This record gives sequence, structure tokens and C-alpha cells, in this order.
Amino acid sequence: MSEAAALPTLARSSGRRARAGAQAEAVAAWVLAWPAVALMWLMLLGPAVVVILLSLTDWTFGAPAMAWVGWANYIELWGDRVFWTSLRNTLVYVGFSVPSAVFLGLGVALLIEAGNALKGFYRTLFFLPVTATLLAMALVFQFAFHPTAGLVNQAFAAVGLPTTDWLKNPDTALYALGVIGIWQAVGLNMVLFLAGLKAIPQDLYEAAAVDGADSAWERFRRVTWPMLGPAMVFVVTITAIRSFQVFDTVAVLTDGGPNKATSVLLYQMYQEGFSFLRSAYAAALTCIFLAFVLLLTWLQTQLLDKRAHYA
Repeated sequence: MSEAAALPTLARSSGRRARAGAQAEAVAAWVLAWPAVALMWLMLLGPAVVVILLSLTDWTFGAPAMAWVGWANYIELWGDRVFWTSLRNTLVYVGFSVPSAVFLGLGVALLIEAGNALKGFYRTLFFLPVTATLLAMALVFQFAFHPTAGLVNQAFAAVGLPTTDWLKNPDTALYALGVIGIWQAVGLNMVLFLAGLKAIPQDLYEAAAVDGADSAWERFRRVTWPMLGPAMVFVVTITAIRSFQVFDTVAVLTDGGPNKATSVLLYQMYQEGFSFLRSAYAAALTCIFLAFVLLLTWLQTQLLDKRAHYA
């Protein structure tokens, strides 16, 4: 066989070997990836699909059978005053706690990074709330907010400010819980911002000084703030998700009261599912909760990520 006649045969053989190699590579990739895919379905996607399907039924915990009711649970939610109260309380809690926790964490990180001594001590001190058990700390804050013996009211009275029963007053109870959430979140935000500050090249500060940015505010405005964009996106997203998941302090300190003033979505889900045994209705609440978390995360990444500077 001549060399010219053998070329098509060699090309077809080479093509078959290439396709076989690609198929083998694809099979190997799936074999390596299937534990992670299976775990994702088992821990995340699978339960989410089950909850969505359950929300379209009338099943109650312990019932031997269930019926398909479609959107009935969501229609009931639309007319449920308690749901709207819980949704409003959740949004108010998030709107109050997230900005406060983010900017306090940033302020603490800047102060620690600017100091020359005891940096490790202050980092540990501010990080302690993150490692503490929130249930135990909730009891400490319950005493701090006590109407007569509490440290907060005593401090307010000492400077002539009005006092109240913070956890029993419908106007202040939700914000008192927000203070606890802020106290716990500041430490983690501080650590994340410290990591972002460490990643900023010192050459940028030297260049800014050459351009006339000598004051601390100018260095922060021109260098630190823009370069903290990626850290800010992550911190805001994580803090918002954690704020949406507030439950422990509500269950321990207020039980959703007074008069549903501190009832949040996660606590209402717990009550419907485990106190009233309305599993399908609780599943519908869960779907609404997940939708809000996903929407909030998407909005934050869309609004903040575009302004973030990635080196």
C-alpha cells in the first residue's frame, strides 16, 4: 500500500483513538466527581426538591397518607397575617443587624490593624463571641436587658436616658435581639476584613502618599476601601444569610413575642412544623424563606460585585 493510500486509514485510526481517549477521560471525570455530586444531592439538592414537593401537598406529621393540593398552602400563606408579620420582622432584623455588624467589624479591623501592640490579644477578644455558645450568651443578655437589675437599664438611668423592659416591649424587643446578633457577628466580620487588609499591597499606600494622600481618611478612601471590595461582598453576603437564619435568641428569649413582635420566618417555620405539626404548610414557608435568601444573595452579588476590584 502506498503512503498516500495509507493516510486516510491512519487519520481514521487516529480519530478513533482520540474519541476513545476523550470518552475515557469523561468517564474518569464522572467517576472522580460522583462522590461530590451524590453528597450534593443527598445534603442540598435532594432535600430542597423534597421540600418543594411536600409544600404542594396537605401532609401533616404522622399522617398515614397525603393528597396533592397544588398551590393551596401558598394561597393560605398569602392571606396569613402572621406570615406577613414574620416576614416584616425578618426584613427589619436583617436591615438593622447587617449594616451595623458589617461596619462595626470593619471599624474594629481597621483599629486593630493600625495598632502596633497587643494585636493578637484584641483579635482574640473580639473573636470570642463567635466561639461562644449563642444559647448561653442569650441567657447573659437576658440578664443584661432585665428591666430592673439589668446592666443596660442601669447604664441608661445613670446618664438620664429613658429605660424600658427591652425584651417585653413590642417596640424594642426585635432591636434588642438585633444587638445580640450584631455582637456575635462583629468578631467573624473583623477576621474576614483583617484578611482583606493583609492582602492589600503596601506599594499602593506608598503610591497614594506620593500623590498627596497623606491623611488616614484619604488612604482609606483611595486605597483601602476600593481594595476591600471582594472582602466586602463576601462579608455582606455571609452576614445577611446568617441574619436571615436568626432563631436561637427568638426561641430562648422572646418565644416570638410580645404579640408576634419578634416572630421571624425561621421561628414560624419551626412552630408550624413542630408545634402545630403542619408539615406541608411549614414546607411552603421554607420555600418562601429559601427564595428570599437566594434573591438577597443574588441582589448583593449583582450590586456589590460590580463595584468590587479583583486584583
